[in-house]
Amino acid sequence: MRNLFNQLDAEDILIRIDHVSADAKAQWGKMDAAQMLAHCSAFQDIAMGNSFPSRGWLGRLVGRFAKPLFYNDKPLPKNMSTIPDILITEPKEFEPEKEKLKRKIITFQNNGRETCTPHPHPFFGKLTPDEWGKGIYKHLDHHLKQFGV
Repeated sequence: MRNLFNQLDAEDILIRIDHVSADAKAQWGKMDAAQMLAHCSAFQDIAMGNSFPSRGWLGRLVGRFAKPLFYNDKPLPKNMSTIPDILITEPKEFEPEKEKLKRKIITFQNNGRETCTPHPHPFFGKLTPDEWGKGIYKHLDHHLKQFGV
């Protein structure tokens, strides 16, 4: 399983982000490319311990049982619901969002497992750094595929 803590996997994601264009059309969902990049950046903030969305009742009830969906080898389903705090609906500027996301990915990868947040995922709950690394790669891969990259 790919993991954002693996340097080659992080480099793969960065190259793919560079192939996203501002006018790329989503194959599913409502976000445009700039909003997708902002959404992924906001998700990075959660994993890096810079943002702490609260856990909803559904996550508290079933999140730990659904947790393997976040880091297993199966692709995330299209149009899967998202964490409300990182649902991006307002317009965003493409290039600044792209650069911000790339910086966060590099920082996350360079900082390593030791600095990954101990704070629970808002839906899935407590994750190990390895589960975060796999899940973040999977989340980024999902959204890059959404835009054909």
